[in-house]
Amino acid sequence: MEPLPPAGHRRFDGSLTPARLLTLVAVLVGAYGTLVVVRALRGVLIMLLVSLFLSFAMEPAVQFLSRRGVRRGLATGAVFFVGVLLAAGIVVAMVPLVVQQVSDLIVSVPRSVEDLDRLLSRLPFVPNLSVPAAADAEIQQLGSELGARLRTFALGAAGDVVNVGATAVGAVFQLLAIGLVTFYLVVDGPRLRRTLARPLPPDRQREMLAIWELAVAKTGGYIYSRILLAVVCGVAHLVVLLVLGVPFALPLALWIGITSAFVPVVGTYLGGILLLLVALVNQPVDALWLLMFIALYQQVENYLIAPAVQSRTMDVHPAVAFVAVIVGGTLLGAVGALLALPATAIIQALLSTYVRRHQLIEELRDVALPAEPQPRQPRPRRRASEEIRA
Repeated sequence: MEPLPPAGHRRFDGSLTPARLLTLVAVLVGAYGTLVVVRALRGVLIMLLVSLFLSFAMEPAVQFLSRRGVRRGLATGAVFFVGVLLAAGIVVAMVPLVVQQVSDLIVSVPRSVEDLDRLLSRLPFVPNLSVPAAADAEIQQLGSELGARLRTFALGAAGDVVNVGATAVGAVFQLLAIGLVTFYLVVDGPRLRRTLARPLPPDRQREMLAIWELAVAKTGGYIYSRILLAVVCGVAHLVVLLVLGVPFALPLALWIGITSAFVPVVGTYLGGILLLLVALVNQPVDALWLLMFIALYQQVENYLIAPAVQSRTMDVHPAVAFVAVIVGGTLLGAVGALLALPATAIIQALLSTYVRRHQLIEELRDVALPAEPQPRQPRPRRRASEEIRA
């Protein structure tokens, strides 16, 4: 016998009345309209998201200066100027490297192959290898075709000046818009927090402020720890590049420092490819020494430098960081890949703060990896007097 429903309770009979049908249609139309608006404003929303994360990254430095008597507007301008100066310096340093090395690589591919063949012939237990005449001709033809294609591409780009100029103007406009919004978000940060908190009750205001401060702390801590790791990596590789005499040592050190710090798991190896190509064009034996140093430095950074630098910031697991970058790149492209790691750090901090943790049961608490078998110790031999007594 079914229990009677409580008084005032109306059981849902499952029938589709006109009112329910109208509500369902309104929900579907509203969801579709929201998707259309989000897709149309995708570029603007991405710009706002980038500006928000940049403001989170700048906030700790601005607060540091503000606590020492510097006005917030002046502190924001100083931090903003230093960031723009560093970014411009990196771009200016990298442009000559890219132009020069592409042209040198096209010209010197056959010479590099011959130098590598001579190097291998000098090594012990390696047979004397020689490049056949047909293969050498193919390599030279490949270099010539690559140079011709690059020149054709450059001429085509120069002929389509209007499209290139429009793209450049659009990119500059986006950068200026992101910079302007970021500046105002940092300058008016306290006012913005008060505006967002005003419609909320007091307990929700405290919760919103705690989440805001947590996002600022995690984003700023992550960015500044990454910058410190980039500086250490860049200086170490700069010393090695100068010792080996590899050209463009400074821009190459900047490149591997940035990639190793902001690209998870494979950043050092991905940045090291450019270093190895430049060293291979200059002197093949330098590329071998550089390869050994890159592999050695990666291990030193993983086990000694990174744990010491990240001891006070949120440390994201390498597997989680790699998956986060893939997801961010799939959703928002290059911008999503760059913002994936600080967003993951914020989400991880929020989960560790607000997710309730329970005590483990006995079955899980006792789960452990099996211990490694210990070598059996030989039993000591007893003396003859002890054997007689036994």
